[in-house]
Amino acid sequence: MEAPAAPHDAADPRTVEITVNSPEQMRELGRKLAKLLRAGDLVMLSGELGAGKTTLARGLGEGLGVRGAVTSPTFVIARVHPSLGDGAPLVHVDAYRLSGGLDEMEDLDLDVSLPDSVVVVEWGEGKVEELTEDRLQVVIHRAVGDTTDEVRHVTLAGLGERWQTVDLSVLAA
Repeated sequence: MEAPAAPHDAADPRTVEITVNSPEQMRELGRKLAKLLRAGDLVMLSGELGAGKTTLARGLGEGLGVRGAVTSPTFVIARVHPSLGDGAPLVHVDAYRLSGGLDEMEDLDLDVSLPDSVVVVEWGEGKVEELTEDRLQVVIHRAVGDTTDEVRHVTLAGLGERWQTVDLSVLAA
C-alpha cells in the first residue's frame, strides 16, 4: 500500500485515507483492520459494485480467524462465520437487496448479534446506523467506467465513543 492521502483532518486519527493498488492489498488492509476490531463493532462498507467491499471483508475474516470462506452474501443476505479460536465471530451482511430501513434489518436480528460479534455490512447506508452510534464507516472509491483500474481510495472513519482512542493511521503503515 502506498502512503495515505492526506486525512480529512490530519489531527484526527479516527479518519484516514489509504490508496490500495490491488485486490491482495485490499485483503491485507482487511487483515490489518481485523486486529483493531472486537466483539460489538459495526463496520459499514460502502462503494460501487466491484469496488472491493467483499475483498476487504474476506481479509477481515482471515484476520479474525473465522471459519469458512468469506464470500458475497448477496442472495442469503447474511452469513455468520464462527471464530476458529477464542475471538469474535464475523457476521457478514449484504444489504444491497434490502429496500427498507432498520425495520427490514431487524428481521436479521443484528441487534442481537452485535454485542457478541464483529458485524460487517455492505450497502448499509441508511439502513443500519440506528443499531449503534459507534461504528466504523469504510468508503471505497474506484475509477468510474474503467474496469481495468485496480487502484482504490479507501476512507475509514471511526464514529462514536468506541473509536475515540483507536488510531486508524496504523492501517496506512
